[in-house]
Amino acid sequence: MSPRRCALARLRIEFAPCLPMRKAMSRFPDDAARLRAALLAAMLVASSGAPALAQLPAAGGGQPLPSLAPMLAGVTPAVVNIAVVARVPEENPLFADPFFRRFFDLPDRPPRGEQAAGSGVIVDAARGLVVTNHHVVKDAQEIFVGLKDRRVLKAEVVGTDPGTDIAVLRVPPERLTAARWGDSEALNVGDFVVAIGNPFGIGQTVTSGIVSALGRTGLSIEGYEEFIQTDASINPGNSGGALVNLRGELVGINTAIIGPAGGNVGIGFAVPAHMARAVIDQILRFGEVRRGKLGVSTQDVTPDLAGKLGLPVTEGAVVAQIERGSAAERAGLRPRDVVTAIDGRRIRTSSELRNRVGLIPVGEEIELEVLREGRPLRIRARVGELYQVTRVTGETIPQLAGARVANVEPGMPMHGQIEAIVVTAVEEASAAHRNGLRAGDLIVGVNRVRVRSVAELVAAMRTAQRPVRLTLLRGEYRITLLIR
Repeated sequence: MSPRRCALARLRIEFAPCLPMRKAMSRFPDDAARLRAALLAAMLVASSGAPALAQLPAAGGGQPLPSLAPMLAGVTPAVVNIAVVARVPEENPLFADPFFRRFFDLPDRPPRGEQAAGSGVIVDAARGLVVTNHHVVKDAQEIFVGLKDRRVLKAEVVGTDPGTDIAVLRVPPERLTAARWGDSEALNVGDFVVAIGNPFGIGQTVTSGIVSALGRTGLSIEGYEEFIQTDASINPGNSGGALVNLRGELVGINTAIIGPAGGNVGIGFAVPAHMARAVIDQILRFGEVRRGKLGVSTQDVTPDLAGKLGLPVTEGAVVAQIERGSAAERAGLRPRDVVTAIDGRRIRTSSELRNRVGLIPVGEEIELEVLREGRPLRIRARVGELYQVTRVTGETIPQLAGARVANVEPGMPMHGQIEAIVVTAVEEASAAHRNGLRAGDLIVGVNRVRVRSVAELVAAMRTAQRPVRLTLLRGEYRITLLIR
């Protein structure tokens, strides 16, 4: 299973499920028993070095040494190792013949799957629910969960959300220990945290550090991000593991690292617990995340903008535009309103507003705290539905292989508001998907030249030099993709 990467400041952001190095990857034979044995061996390595937890070691003068061991004794049983057998591309049937395999210098046995490992956290012992990363279990044929007591349980996928990289698994609810949820919104930069996971598939490992930053965004192309940044050592294989505070409470799900060679350099990221819980709740209710929208374009409140608009605050989301017929218009929001909170939870940036609304089920009512001309208001709004373009067939163009596009037509919510090309579908594993294009994107420019129709897009792509800079709107954001 190849690691998922995207470039950021010439460094690599690694969303690898576990073993990105070729030496650590192996072709997995047909029988699942070997996978169970490998996972069990990793757990034996981890458990053999576990510290004694009965009491703290004595220091000089009879004073106990400071230790995280008592806290970890309660939380580590909730952190699991995850092994998967991943799907591999189908081969030509002729390659099932050993003669052809030797002739083309292929391995003696056809590949049946790839062994990979990651981490997960038990969040509901009674129902056997385990949370991990979407990229850990994506394309998995079989999933096995290894517990600290050396048991290996077969797991099934309840649901996943690629937008936040969260997946929910279910295992038999037999003698499980669940992690306690913590308040990730109460975290501050400088707070101590501990990362627990299965780096490089060697077994459960604990590292410690501090919260380096909060609300990190723009690290991937999906857009639903509000990462906790930490310098606790996180490596490939920690994906899906726990980030806990010093009370042993779960405050994040470890997800990504930045490293020049795929290893830890002190910059790791975790999905905050409040976001993970919202995703889990929707997956359990609907089997998926049903994202909503207000229908506003916003920008961050900065000290400079606050001065120009005479705002008494220096954080929040300023409403720039409101879509006709949207939830925001029906609720009475106006341009230049400043959204400062949703349901009592502070909003500091435009991305926070989008993330919070995107994780509220469609149709639910929310309360917005708004500043209008310096006066505080409370406005109730019912979250609207993101427009789904799957019912529009669209057409293909050679320069965006794997994607289908169409003009914005009457009946679409954005009709009459913008002239653009809507991406109606993107095949997984296609060139368009690898380049970051997603269904629902609105293409508005090619190499900084405005395009308004499929015909204009085709003409611009035909003459554009590579790499092509594709400007598009995704939700309430304008982003640029490089098409190579």
